Amino acid sequence: MLISMAPHPAKALPKPTDSELELLRVLWKIGPATVRQVHESQDPAKTSGYTTTLKLMQIMAEKGLVQRDESAKAHLYSATLTEQHARKRMVGELVDRLFAGSTTQLVLHALANRKSSPKELKEIRELIGKYEREKS
Repeated sequence: MLISMAPHPAKALPKPTDSELELLRVLWKIGPATVRQVHESQDPAKTSGYTTTLKLMQIMAEKGLVQRDESAKAHLYSATLTEQHARKRMVGELVDRLFAGSTTQLVLHALANRKSSPKELKEIRELIGKYEREKS
């Protein structure tokens, strides 16, 4: 039996906390998993206890960030929020809150504050070219 604690569309889902985002990253990477699998797949340097992971995943189910399949003995959790949607939403909030809606300022600050590899810069140029072609 699949249990989804929040039948709301993805837009209505709350913004994940940093700890919840760490667990979502694991689920996005490995797919549906038990609490044990999620716990063991976390970065060892950041991992807390198993019971903390369990409690956090239960809270995430209540919030609707994950859904729980109770059909097997070990419940399987899966993300209800896609990585793409989470990124889009969080970047949108960052642009609005910190850069007054200016994506130009976001990009300029990102490039000025992080050293991009030649490969990354090439990808950025290709994305800009693709974006310009699609807008034409």
